[in-house]
Amino acid sequence: MSAADELEHVIVVLGAHAHEVLAAVDFGRAEPVVCEGWSEGIAASLRFAVRALADADPLVIALGDQPGLTPAAIAAVVRAALADPGAHAARAVYAGVPGHPVAIRSPLREAVMRLRGDSGAGRLLGGAAEVECGGFAKGADVDTPEQLEALRS
Repeated sequence: MSAADELEHVIVVLGAHAHEVLAAVDFGRAEPVVCEGWSEGIAASLRFAVRALADADPLVIALGDQPGLTPAAIAAVVRAALADPGAHAARAVYAGVPGHPVAIRSPLREAVMRLRGDSGAGRLLGGAAEVECGGFAKGADVDTPEQLEALRS
């Protein structure tokens, strides 16, 4: 079973160029949703996801510009989040550098809903369980065609 199969509900939050992405991408079993307030920054997308997945615990956050993310990394972070019932979050690290995916538990939802602007949940993750994922995933962002080509090489 892949990590995506382990997740009950998968959404992909879209913002800029959503209509072009919707026309070009096969999302499989994932449900694409459009965050109309995307121009505020990443906080708007995070709040949108928390509302859309109100019953998810943990809520897994992954970024769409990380093609090296693997189901194994998602599964490892989910296991770490669930291993300690008192834990508020778990996150992937790559050679000790924090990255994604991140799994947040219910106690952090209110704090995420207070985020504004182009600020992610990183500052809320102090004390999160860290899961080294460098052996089975790559956490690098791919933001340009050149970076994508370098990754392919």
